[in-house]
Amino acid sequence: MGRIHVLPEHVANKIAAGEVVERPASVVKELLENSLDAGSTRIRIQVEAGGKKLIQITDDGCGMVRDDALLAFERHATSKIKNAEDLLNISTLGFLGEALPSIASVSRLRLETHAPDQDSGTIIEINGGKIFRVEEVGLPAGTSIAIRDLFFNTPARKKFLKAESTELSHIASLVTHYALAHPDKHFELHSATNAMLVAPPVAGYSERVYQVFGKETLDQLISVAAELPLAHIGLPQPPPWRRKEEEEPIEPGNLRLHGFVSKPEIQKLNRNSIYTFVNGRLIRDRLIQHALTEAYRNILPPTVFPVVLLFIEMPNAEVDVNVHPSKTEVRFRQQSVMHDFLRDSVRAALMKARPVPQFVTEIRAHPTASPSLTPGARGAAAAETAYQFAATARQDFVLQAPPQPVIAERFHFSEGIDVAANAAIPVARFPRQTFAGPQSGPVADGCAPPIPDELEPLGDQAPSLSSLKPLGQLRESFILAVNQDGLWIVDQHVAHERVLFERVLKQRAQQKVESQRLLMPIVIDLTPAQQAVFAEISGELHNNGFEVEPFGTRSIAVKIAPAGVQAAEVEHMLHELLDQFSREDQALNLDQIRGRIAASIACHAAIKVNMPLEQNKMEWLLRELAKTDCPMTCPHGRPVVLRYSMKDIQRAFKRI
Repeated sequence: MGRIHVLPEHVANKIAAGEVVERPASVVKELLENSLDAGSTRIRIQVEAGGKKLIQITDDGCGMVRDDALLAFERHATSKIKNAEDLLNISTLGFLGEALPSIASVSRLRLETHAPDQDSGTIIEINGGKIFRVEEVGLPAGTSIAIRDLFFNTPARKKFLKAESTELSHIASLVTHYALAHPDKHFELHSATNAMLVAPPVAGYSERVYQVFGKETLDQLISVAAELPLAHIGLPQPPPWRRKEEEEPIEPGNLRLHGFVSKPEIQKLNRNSIYTFVNGRLIRDRLIQHALTEAYRNILPPTVFPVVLLFIEMPNAEVDVNVHPSKTEVRFRQQSVMHDFLRDSVRAALMKARPVPQFVTEIRAHPTASPSLTPGARGAAAAETAYQFAATARQDFVLQAPPQPVIAERFHFSEGIDVAANAAIPVARFPRQTFAGPQSGPVADGCAPPIPDELEPLGDQAPSLSSLKPLGQLRESFILAVNQDGLWIVDQHVAHERVLFERVLKQRAQQKVESQRLLMPIVIDLTPAQQAVFAEISGELHNNGFEVEPFGTRSIAVKIAPAGVQAAEVEHMLHELLDQFSREDQALNLDQIRGRIAASIACHAAIKVNMPLEQNKMEWLLRELAKTDCPMTCPHGRPVVLRYSMKDIQRAFKRI
């Protein structure tokens, strides 16, 4: 007797549900995408117990007729595609035809739908995958789906769900980010009787960010916008013998990017704060994450990550979304083009903005993993009352605030919860500038007139570092300087490091790297891992001013080193470089090797701390720093300068 048999339908349905339905947020995602595909302009989500007891999504979309409503619960039944060719040009968020039957197989589902051109609507009730009721009744146009008792018939899956507040935070994050991606639509999210999110339609993406998170959050973001014509790298044309005379050539289209990235002082300990949308679809893609990491290279420290909210628009044929059951992963047809376009666009926006690290902000800013860009809840009680939710979401910004309605216009960055990488994950909290003592107005005793308005700070964009006048050194390590923007503190070591870093890169590009011959060759012993890395980067070491030869089986001899690096530093620098590259998870590329070598040379050749500087030396350093492309951070991502603005000073002295 054979050992292979066909699984019963209810078992196959639960297996499919395990791929599509991971948690309540997965259900919300599938149903929310269906509502968007239906052309809805108003979407309302109601959840109870973090989605475990109830998930109800109501929209004003096109609705369904009775036959379509019944057919929608058959596996692989969809209105989005018709043939295999359609898989190469998917323009909708959903297309698999597995979401509804998978959800219905592990819940008690009630569907109410009405197509505007029909006389009546349809109600369908399904319990655990079995149709329980079908009825025609009068209903408003649109669709409403209620999911109750999720995983009631699969207790093994149900016990793996997290606390209600955790599941609610996943749902809140998901809905918030889809609201950001579709500013022309109305979104509502309600938990029990609480309005967690109410976001009416607005004109654009900036307005949506302002509406949901407020001005303070929007000010912490840098806008990104770029476009790349695909004329020379677009879709390939069929050969002449397969072309039809009446066929028009395929238009390659454009690759567009817009959205927001955070300033360098905003740092996260993981990539969970990176949100990217491709043609309106929320995805998590390694290629995009690597491109963003490269864009922030030498701006952020290598162990922290930025906050990113980007929207990518491209021809549907340029991206394959049929690579994952939950549709959270995609594959780009031209991966290198996509990677370089994203990296260069974000990098250009950062270089153009050149944001200045604020003194008080940097003191309070620490890399974190838990804060989130979402009106999510934290703590069990947060899921119960609107005021407790608001207090959690605003605890870093408003102290002892009275109860007030929680609507989108009042949300800020809030503390969230670490979650898995494949879920809808919260993003980041921006620290607010605060000052010790009561926040009172200026002292009205006539002892100090206000400072004229013309001395207001000029803003964070492209500050004039060349106008700085050094006053002196603080413990022979930090330069104090002033200009009309306020008081500046410059770390002399990393400032010189930034100057030397860009100089080494320019000399390397011109093949004019300055070097010095050592009095005696330095013999360095290498580990096996270091030997493998040295064999790979030895050519680039030579191009950066080193002359290194093998010396025995496990040693190398350094005869020439870059100018400015002391002989005592050469061995330590090479060991540091080889250890860095040996720890890399991904394959090395030439840009990475050049950047790391240049950063290491600059670090070891730069002015050190506890080194006294004469006035002319400080003036020279500030002038050279102003000429660099990125004067605000060192090659390793640390701040070079901190500014205490005039407004901060006036506020601290109670003048404003």
